[in-house]
Amino acid sequence: MSGPAGHSSQDSGTEEQTITIAQRAEIAVPASLPLRTIGDPRAALRSGHGLPGDRESFEADMQHALETSSETDLEAVAAVIVDYRGRIRLYQDRDFDTAVQEGIELAVRLKQEDGRQ
Repeated sequence: MSGPAGHSSQDSGTEEQTITIAQRAEIAVPASLPLRTIGDPRAALRSGHGLPGDRESFEADMQHALETSSETDLEAVAAVIVDYRGRIRLYQDRDFDTAVQEGIELAVRLKQEDGRQ
């Protein structure tokens, strides 16, 4: 399973989907998507919510979690649901792109300053 630190980059033979900020703004996002069942995040990802590649990664991560879980311990399945629910929520946050861009700019600035010392 790919954890929150990064998702799998498996090439399924399809072109990688890149969504620009402008394209993302065009996707209608309800105030709060219901994400209570396994089907809820799956439907949200199929509708274009979530980060690029999340739809495919969710299916692969869920399959792996199901195959490695016992019938009495579905903690790995719950972890996948929680992880992708968080990704969908991040994607819904209109300030997310700005925060990421600010973080990138800060990292670049710090590296430049570190190189001068």
